Amino acid sequence: MQWINELIFYAVIAVLVIAFVFSAIRIIREYERAVVFTLGRFTGVSGPGLIFIIPYVQQIVRVDLRTIVLDVPSQDVISRDNVSVKVNAVLYFRVVEANKAVIQVENFMLATSQLAQTTLRSVLGKHELDEMLSERDKLNRDIQTIIDAQTDAWGIKVANVEIKHVDIDESMVRAIARQAEAERNRRARIINAEGEQQASEKLVEAATILAANPGAMQLRYFTALHDIANERSSTIVFPVPLDIMREVLSPKA
Repeated sequence: MQWINELIFYAVIAVLVIAFVFSAIRIIREYERAVVFTLGRFTGVSGPGLIFIIPYVQQIVRVDLRTIVLDVPSQDVISRDNVSVKVNAVLYFRVVEANKAVIQVENFMLATSQLAQTTLRSVLGKHELDEMLSERDKLNRDIQTIIDAQTDAWGIKVANVEIKHVDIDESMVRAIARQAEAERNRRARIINAEGEQQASEKLVEAATILAANPGAMQLRYFTALHDIANERSSTIVFPVPLDIMREVLSPKA
C-alpha cells in the first residue's frame, strides 16, 4: 500500500513539474517581441523564438512589429480661404521599440489614431482649397513629419501618410467649375492677344524691309498677282505703286 502512495506522490510531482515547464515556455513569432516584466519591473525585450519565463514572477506583453495600416476617419476641415471640406487619410506606421510602445503610452494604436486626426485638421486648416487639391504630396510629407516627431517617444516610426479623399460641397464644386472655365477663357484671350501682337510685329518688320528695297516690293506684287490668278476669281486687282499714286493725287502747280 505504501508503494502506491509513493507512486501517486511522484506522479503528482511529475505533473506539477511538467505544468511548470510548459507554463514557463513561450513561443514568440518572427514579427513579434515580448516585453518582459519581473515583479512589475521592466527587465528586457525577448524574442523571436523560444523563451523561458518564471511563472507568476515574470509576465510578458507581446508587441507586433509589422507595419500597421490605420484608417484616419473623415475630418471636418475649414481651409484658410474659409471652405468647409471633409478629408480622410490613411497612416502607415510600425513599432520599432517594443518597450516604449508598452511603457510610454497606454494604448499606442488609439493614441496614434487620435494624434493623426488632430494633426490632419491642424495642417490642412493652414492651407487653401487649391493647395489641398494640387499639393497633396507636400501636405502628406508635412503631416508625416509632425506625427513621426510626436510618436518617436512611443517607439513608433511613421512610414507614410496619404490623403485619400477631399469631399467638397456640391455648391462649391459648381463654383470651382465656373472659376476653372473663367480661367480657361482668360488664358485663351491672352494667347490670342499675344498672337496678334507677334503677328503685328512681324508685319511691321516685313513692311520696313519692303519699303527699304523697291525691288522686293515688285516681287511681292508679282506674288500677289500669282495668288489671285490661282484662286480662279473673276476680279483682277492690279497693285499700283504708292509713288505713282502720289504723283496722280498731288495737286499740280
